[in-house]
Amino acid sequence: MSHIAAVITDDSAKTQAMIAAAVAEWDVLGSRIVGLFSESHGIPGRACGAGFLRDIASGKAYSIYLETPSAHTSCHLDATGVEAACAAVLGRIPTSDLVVLSKFGKLEAARAGLFRAFERAVGTGRPLLTTVSRLHRDAWQAFAPGATLLPDDGAALRRWWRSFNEH
Repeated sequence: MSHIAAVITDDSAKTQAMIAAAVAEWDVLGSRIVGLFSESHGIPGRACGAGFLRDIASGKAYSIYLETPSAHTSCHLDATGVEAACAAVLGRIPTSDLVVLSKFGKLEAARAGLFRAFERAVGTGRPLLTTVSRLHRDAWQAFAPGATLLPDDGAALRRWWRSFNEH
């Protein structure tokens, strides 16, 4: 099994909650986990759910929501906020046991957003866990062709992590 894994999902909120629960378990067991979870803005009726990225280690929330989307899009994602959150975790990646990055999405497919954190995790050989929507699956596989693709299932997630902690 690869040390890089992605949960393929179309339900980001459910998957983020599943990963957060697993990370909380692993943290209690002493794992040094760094990275970012996504949290919705909670505003009803919006096509874009971008809200915050929460730093796992510090708990700090980074706003990634634009009140007014850029021209020619309905997406409220603030790339500047994503890149600030990315910069905050970069230095902790080399000493971590696990890197969790909320999502490999359109920004990362364009080599922006959290892309530097993805590169650092892969470059340092740290186990990496993320989510990928079906829309960006091809871009993810081009970036990490040998990555394990996990179903949206907590048991599969835990089996993947155990494969690194039983050796």
